[in-house]
Amino acid sequence: MNSKRNEELTLTPFGISVVEKSTRPKLLIVDDDEEIRTQMKWALAADYDVSLAEDRATTLELFRTLQPMVVLLDLGLPPNPNSPEEGLAILSELLGINPLVKVVIASGQGEKANALRAIGSGAYDFLTKPLDMEELKFLLKRCFHTAQLEKEYGQMQKLVQGDIFEGVLGESAPMRAIFDSIRKVATTDAPVLILGESGTGKEMAAKAIHQRSNRKDGPFIAINCGAIPETLLESELFGHEKGAFTGAHVQRKGRIETANAGTLFLDEIGEIPLALQVKLLRFLQEQTIERIGGRQSIQINTRVVAATNVELKKAMAAGKFREDLYYRLAVVQILLPPLRERENDVRLLAQYFLNRFATEVNKSSLTFDADAIRVLNKHSWPGNVRELENCIRRAVIMAEGKRVTAKDLELDSNGPGPNVVTLKDAREAVERQMLQQALKKHGGKIAPAAAELGLSRPTIYELMEKLGLSKT
Repeated sequence: MNSKRNEELTLTPFGISVVEKSTRPKLLIVDDDEEIRTQMKWALAADYDVSLAEDRATTLELFRTLQPMVVLLDLGLPPNPNSPEEGLAILSELLGINPLVKVVIASGQGEKANALRAIGSGAYDFLTKPLDMEELKFLLKRCFHTAQLEKEYGQMQKLVQGDIFEGVLGESAPMRAIFDSIRKVATTDAPVLILGESGTGKEMAAKAIHQRSNRKDGPFIAINCGAIPETLLESELFGHEKGAFTGAHVQRKGRIETANAGTLFLDEIGEIPLALQVKLLRFLQEQTIERIGGRQSIQINTRVVAATNVELKKAMAAGKFREDLYYRLAVVQILLPPLRERENDVRLLAQYFLNRFATEVNKSSLTFDADAIRVLNKHSWPGNVRELENCIRRAVIMAEGKRVTAKDLELDSNGPGPNVVTLKDAREAVERQMLQQALKKHGGKIAPAAAELGLSRPTIYELMEKLGLSKT
């Protein structure tokens, strides 16, 4: 069969023939009464791609070939049309081939007990003959809707299980490029600088580099340089000897020394004060340190991965960050994309977080309703993956039924931010959108973007730093 044509196979009395493939949902009707089969096909052909069968062999061959999502099945079939056993046997085989198929039993008045027996064996529902066409259409619509939801959920589960790269989840092209970069850089000991907005997963990327390296059996030590007071940061990094300063009652190893034979992750590297930058540079050059108050030179073998959400080159121009330290740290750069640029990853991540948090609170049957998915896809996620994670955690707690609704998410379905939007939030959203558009239009060049927006170059840089944008 020519794969470029929109065709499918169907079984005829003369064998299997090729016909034009329909885009309508596939429905298989199994009944030994030719008149009933014809009536059903005439009544349902406008909405479904209907196939007909009258016995077990034809049913199973068509089912395997066409893979319909829904089957309407009579229980009394040849060779024993007065017994339900043949129909029940077909039901069992259909469910064995595809456990998700929705089988609706069409039974006579006297066969209600058998229909209930079929339900117990896995049939979706049953109708009593003679069939009420409106009732049948309503039930079929519900069957196809349920089957489609289950199919999508199954696909999502496979994605969630199959697209976690060392703890980092994503299937979009930008994230696959990041995974490729991590694979390449992990095999070396070269320092790496990870760039990206807040909440994009810089520490997760650093951990992925560590797990893929030959240091994976060593420690992964992380320190947020912006979260520790300047007076304590040196001691945290380099350690101190007993009596080195007031309160130093015992000798203490610093984070750099603790990371020996492993990986040291320096988050918010741009927050390190200049005086400490000199000492960090010396460590990177010589791979040795001295604890505060000590005179012994200690040899350290650790791989350094740093991260920031600010424009370090601007900080260098302002004299706030050493150029020689920058080039020591940025041997390899990895720029993590914001969530809004990651194609379909929002829904993938949302499903992952839903599964995780729902299990924690014994709500494992929770799913998203259609409006919730629409709102998730429409939101701009300025806080990136961290914002999405917190949003889903809150929604799981707030959800009252079996579905997470748009209301549970507490996101504005008509705008980029949450329901309560301050003037500052709105202004920053507009600034971000216009700045990104201008930079994209001019290939990341600052001067023409500034001219188009009527701003100076320094103002553009200030905006980029405020909004957590990196020059591409």
